[in-house]
Amino acid sequence: MLSSLFRCGWICLLALASFPACAVSPYVTGYQFPERGVAEVMRAVETRLAAQRFEVVGRHLPPGLPNYGTLIVTDRRLLESIRQIGGTAIVGVGIRVGVRADGATFYMNPEYWYRAYFRRRYDLAQTMVADVQRRLAQALGAGTPFGGDETPLDLADYRYMIGMEKFDSPKNELARYPSFEAAVSVVRANLHRGVGATAKVYEVVMPEQRLAVFGVAMNDPKTGEGWWVKSLGPDHIAALPYEIYVVGNRVGALYGRYRIALGWPALGMGSFMSIRDAPFLIRETLARVAGAAADGR
Repeated sequence: MLSSLFRCGWICLLALASFPACAVSPYVTGYQFPERGVAEVMRAVETRLAAQRFEVVGRHLPPGLPNYGTLIVTDRRLLESIRQIGGTAIVGVGIRVGVRADGATFYMNPEYWYRAYFRRRYDLAQTMVADVQRRLAQALGAGTPFGGDETPLDLADYRYMIGMEKFDSPKNELARYPSFEAAVSVVRANLHRGVGATAKVYEVVMPEQRLAVFGVAMNDPKTGEGWWVKSLGPDHIAALPYEIYVVGNRVGALYGRYRIALGWPALGMGSFMSIRDAPFLIRETLARVAGAAADGR
């Protein structure tokens, strides 16, 4: 009995000791470019990413954050994996690289975000994710991971705290239409019109799978993204832009208490409460883009 307890104790200690090695952070610090100014740094980043066969799909310059921007790229193998996994995994189309006017770069950690987005089907994409991660490191360096950490197991079922939304929250749904084509048409038209002070950052449509995703700039100074990102920490700029997606005939967006928390997992409750209106304001804005009205917090 004593030997059994002793053995169990050592297993627990070893598990605790190995926890930091198992943890995954949302961002990686990249190369410090000599270029200055967001536009110049972004161009330098784009050149390096193109050399690693990434395809640029969008550029994002959030109002209220003049020293920051995000370059969004995608990848052929990533798109193939998303076609295979299907459903809401479409939100993972964009690989986001943040830039700062002083030449600093920060990019999303693919393992972190795709464990959260692909969940139980992550194993189907693990080789692809490792390849994307390797090529990002070759293009931009593999500096210090930052932004907090979560275990791989927790990412598959992530939520900030008990009672808050998960990846598959019913609150994600914004509108339904008679067909996939109708849903895409409404979102595309509303972004083109700038409904709710929005603009399209990128668009990827997979008609055979009836999947689509749009990166959305939310530019209103009071309800857009600039105020809450500045409050939480703009070096997490590679969390942006927000996405609105179409799966079948349904339009949706990841709810803010999930999507924001996923991008700022180390956020204290006090800081989170300081932007407590942001999840509803985001939903309200994206509901307008979806052609519907927001229906609660």
